[in-house]
Amino acid sequence: MKLSVIVVNYNMCALLKQSLNSLTTACNNIDYELIIVDDASTDRSVAMVHKEFADNALIVNEKTLGVAKSRNLALSSARGEYVLLVNADTITASNTLESTLSFMDMHQDAGALGVRMLTPQGRFLHIARRGFNRTWEGFFSITGLAKQFPKSRIYKHLKDNWVDEFETAEVDVVNGAFMLLRNSVLQQVGGLDERFAYFGHDIDLSYRIRLAGYKNYYFPKTYIINFRKQVQSKFTWSYIRHFYGAMFIFAGKYMFSMPEIKLPGVPQLFAPKYEVER
Repeated sequence: MKLSVIVVNYNMCALLKQSLNSLTTACNNIDYELIIVDDASTDRSVAMVHKEFADNALIVNEKTLGVAKSRNLALSSARGEYVLLVNADTITASNTLESTLSFMDMHQDAGALGVRMLTPQGRFLHIARRGFNRTWEGFFSITGLAKQFPKSRIYKHLKDNWVDEFETAEVDVVNGAFMLLRNSVLQQVGGLDERFAYFGHDIDLSYRIRLAGYKNYYFPKTYIINFRKQVQSKFTWSYIRHFYGAMFIFAGKYMFSMPEIKLPGVPQLFAPKYEVER
């Protein structure tokens, strides 16, 4: 099997239906499986999936487990050569999966890949190529962890000479809204760290992929539309606890015993070069 597509949903019934329709269309010429995990939704999501997408695997959590743990549940049964982790609030272009799989096939050093992300109004989302937002950038800068993410250009995001919206490039972090992974690499580095229940698990996984000697890529020759619907309100204690708590977990995991990144043939004394295809 070529591809396992994993979608985690929580109370996004209407958006989920759009997302699944776009994914099944994009998979028309691909040998794939679709695994949907419902994280104890209270809307009509489960009933909709039973009715509209009955031929696909559905895991229904009895209680809310969070995105990382829900994705891991699906990963444990994923059979594809590649695994796509994609949010329920995204619409995938019809050529996205064929073109990204082709790129991964041609780049055996690639562990993960992300694509150009647009808002419903067509505005480019910069988190597609950086992998994380300005709050995480500030965290990396303050803690000194920024030096471990040179390809994000944390200190240089306003410069015009870095990765353009339409440039294929090696990056540090692939955003979890659309994360295409090589399954063999996942087996090597392990699944998502479930301590990052909602935020930061994509950053952590991307970093572990680089530690294992593989590359993460930003591939802009196709796109997804991301509605960026929050599972939790930014003004709730739960959101604050999970969002900022993820930063403390990341710092505790890496800050005091930072491992060296394995880059075959490149001495650790020198910073890695940046691949950019213009």
